Amino acid sequence: MTTTPSTTFPAPPADEGARLAAVLRYRALETPSDGTYDRIAALAARIFDAPMATVAIVDADQVRFLAAHGPAGTTRTDRAPGLRASAVLQDGPYVVTDARTDPRAQDHPLVVGDPGVRFYAAAPLTTPDGRRLGTVDVLDTRPRRATRAQLASLQDLAALVMDELESRLSAARTIAAERERRTEAERLARALQRTLLPPTLPKVPGLKAAAAYHTASPHEVGGDFYDLFPLDDGRWAFFIGDVCGKGADAAALTSLTRYTLRAAAIYDPDPCAALANLDLVLKGEYQGSDPRYCTAVFGVLQPLSDGSFTVALAGGGHPPALALRADGTVRPVSTMGGQLVGMLPSPRFVQTSIRLSPGESLLLYTDGLTEARTPDGALLGEDGLARYLAGGTDRATDDPQHALLNSVEALLDELGDGVNDDTALMALSVPAHPGTSFQENR
Repeated sequence: MTTTPSTTFPAPPADEGARLAAVLRYRALETPSDGTYDRIAALAARIFDAPMATVAIVDADQVRFLAAHGPAGTTRTDRAPGLRASAVLQDGPYVVTDARTDPRAQDHPLVVGDPGVRFYAAAPLTTPDGRRLGTVDVLDTRPRRATRAQLASLQDLAALVMDELESRLSAARTIAAERERRTEAERLARALQRTLLPPTLPKVPGLKAAAAYHTASPHEVGGDFYDLFPLDDGRWAFFIGDVCGKGADAAALTSLTRYTLRAAAIYDPDPCAALANLDLVLKGEYQGSDPRYCTAVFGVLQPLSDGSFTVALAGGGHPPALALRADGTVRPVSTMGGQLVGMLPSPRFVQTSIRLSPGESLLLYTDGLTEARTPDGALLGEDGLARYLAGGTDRATDDPQHALLNSVEALLDELGDGVNDDTALMALSVPAHPGTSFQENR
């Protein structure tokens, strides 16, 4: 079976732009080889008992090979009319029985030069919407004819190539859609996370405060929270905590927890009372459903005439705060024995008090920090964090709160993949020298 010889080369069709757009859409030129196309080319050569066969894509000015059986090293040729460039203009098989006498192909470089092609047969790679991307073809150095069965098999092989390209296109689209979904989810998660935290911390006379949030995964909304706000009597309240779970449920619980603690402090600023009120609200809100709980530390700052602050702290299942003393030591402020908020029938909350003198700081954090893994696989723990801070924090700076957070964030960076959970941080520092207070979130 042959095509009727023509004395002129076929002109590019009017839809050539759409055809080239289809080539780009299928990304066939960038598709890595996994051997599929090589096997198809080898099978085509075997069916025709021919020395050469290719799976080719016809681009705007070049022919590129997804597979080439026969002469090695060829990955592309110029788009010359007569063979593949002409085959993609045909709806069905394209056959040249003797290229030296066929005016369509006799001037083609592969005919007049190496390897001296005489016979050529191709089936187009046709997309479901009728765009021809390229060919599955066979070449021989002797003139010959093709049987109907051989051409039918060549068309079947071309259909297999298209099935593979369709599969890869579908996979590429799925991956792209997933990336877009993850990007959008990440953007929404970051936006939602910002709404759950105060945009800035207020200025506290005589105190420097800063907060930071370290995200372990950009794709999930964590449940860590913190806040700092004034009370009516000149004191200041603060809290930090971590709700159970991730995602939208955790976000809802975080919002409820944060605003409940602020309202509880207005009603009764006693630290243990604030946690007890939160416990009642959580149990009432989630009554009859799975328990929703959190850990939290609630504190009240009382300024003193000498520039110091007393700090009353109550803890409910939360890691201990760390006091960085003026003598260089780091001491835990333990609320050990305080139980989870919202979980137990009659939870116990533990309260303690400390004094922060000029040159001293208090670090509050969530357990994403202390439950991080060190390079040897061990948990960092409260003791490991205390040792790290004792040896690596600049306390002589004018912004000790920033120096403290910078030191902790450097530790988180060092731990890298060992950090598996979000970490909220709050640093409260009494300046060593009187000056204007400065508070911010980072």
